[in-house]
Amino acid sequence: MYLTIEETAEYTNLSEDYIKSLVLEGKIRAVHDGEQFLIYKEQFKTHLEQLENYKALVQEILNEPIPEDIDVKDED
Repeated sequence: MYLTIEETAEYTNLSEDYIKSLVLEGKIRAVHDGEQFLIYKEQFKTHLEQLENYKALVQEILNEPIPEDIDVKDED
């Protein structure tokens, strides 16, 4: 399935200008039909999955309790 720049921006939650700049720089593969750029949707699947996995990992690390230090001495 192919998406326009506007649809791709909505799908990836990025701005249209940023998507267009990535297309023009060749960082996103796209087909130009003479009127608009068409971007293959599946090329983002792996990237978005990895991004979600990374977010979950960061959240897991942030939710992990800080262990008490066994070397702490009571100085009373």
